[in-house]
Amino acid sequence: MGDEEAKAGDTTLPFHGAKEKVDSLLANVVFALRQHSHKPHGFNILALPYWWLGIFISDTYLSRLSTCLLCGLLEILALVMVTIQAYSHDLHPQPCGKSNCLKGGMAIMFYISLCMLAMGTGGVRGSLPALGADQFNQKDPKEAKALASYFNWLLLSTTIGAAIGVTAIVWVSTTVKWFLDKAAVVCEGSKPEPWTVCTVTQVEEVKILIRMLPIVGSTILLNTCLAQLQTFSVEQGNFMNHKLGSIMVPAPSIPVIPLIFMSILIPIYDFFFIPLARKITHHPSGITQLQRVGVGLVLSAISMAVAGFVEVKRKNQANLDPTKPISLFWLSFQYGIFGIADMFTLVGLLEFFYKEAPAGMRSLFTSLTWLSQSCGYFLSSVLVDVINAVTKGKTRSKQGWLYGFNLNDNNLDLFYWFLAILSCLNFLVYLWLASWYKYKSEDPDSKPKPKALNGTPLINNESTQDNEVKNNEASSSD
Repeated sequence: MGDEEAKAGDTTLPFHGAKEKVDSLLANVVFALRQHSHKPHGFNILALPYWWLGIFISDTYLSRLSTCLLCGLLEILALVMVTIQAYSHDLHPQPCGKSNCLKGGMAIMFYISLCMLAMGTGGVRGSLPALGADQFNQKDPKEAKALASYFNWLLLSTTIGAAIGVTAIVWVSTTVKWFLDKAAVVCEGSKPEPWTVCTVTQVEEVKILIRMLPIVGSTILLNTCLAQLQTFSVEQGNFMNHKLGSIMVPAPSIPVIPLIFMSILIPIYDFFFIPLARKITHHPSGITQLQRVGVGLVLSAISMAVAGFVEVKRKNQANLDPTKPISLFWLSFQYGIFGIADMFTLVGLLEFFYKEAPAGMRSLFTSLTWLSQSCGYFLSSVLVDVINAVTKGKTRSKQGWLYGFNLNDNNLDLFYWFLAILSCLNFLVYLWLASWYKYKSEDPDSKPKPKALNGTPLINNESTQDNEVKNNEASSSD
């Protein structure tokens, strides 16, 4: 696999950027839905892992390119359905005074479109990074280094696309309008058929997946923190001064702050930090993938702590003089730190899952990154409800820390600090998991060695197929 194929991997980057422009609109969609559906929280269903079906198809029945095209069409269809529902007033729920006013066929269409959107988005997100990375030959030292840069530039193209989505497009829209080894054992009296007995390779691949799941689980809380920034920070922005000189910045464009940070820092990281780290550690990526994730987890905890202090400052100013709120760009501190955290974590996870995954399951394994994100977003909604239930009766509103839309009567600062404490505890758990994890062999296409089992010999379809080919060649030569 040569330079031309490596360049082919880089050509997938513009597609990531263009796709992220569309995906970034979801923040604006959620902001609008929370106002017009009369449901304060719970729209993180957008991130539920319905998209595993697309990933399963990619690694089993279709190629990654076919999966990208199929899921891309599904995503477009879902966006059309969401657009129709947003445009037609007949499909808007009427205020009912309850937590959820969606009912009947209106609710069915709404949730079906969201499920389709999640499946389409996840299918493309899971397949496209692996499709581009497949073009690099990891046995070639030059291309092995290029693979590490690929994931960095992948994230850069994603952040640039998202930045355009939450600024230019938002401006237009707002102003213009187990017992696993036994699976490979043939039971006495049975036949070795597909779906009744597994090969040793299949069993070992599942073991690799299970070994990675604790790492995935330890990054869920980081995405929960991200979900809180994407929702509550937008609400904070509504109580702050939106002016930047003579420019009025809309609240849904606040997420552009970490994207700007990432767009600047990713090239610096790739051109300066990685070469320097390589000289010290002699590692192709500068530092290991799990070390990157660890740095991201630490920075996410710091971001939550800073967010709490910013909220204290905002509330104090609101109590002193509501007519002179603090600037919107005080939020840049928490967003900027979290943007750096997301850069380390996301790139580290993508490279980690791709390199550790078996060759035939790379789409599935890289999609674990988005599984962590979806679980984090879902946990975010659950956590808000739990916090309100636990703190009910202990606040001035008697409704909990995070009830309602008036942040001046809430205790968002305490919630941010609570997340910071949870993030610190989560990091300690991650340290233990990362020290326990053992990287697989450096050979990217190496297959796991069969292990001897007591009882009936293991079934190996690969060896059987090789023997059949040899027998056919021998018979033809006779």
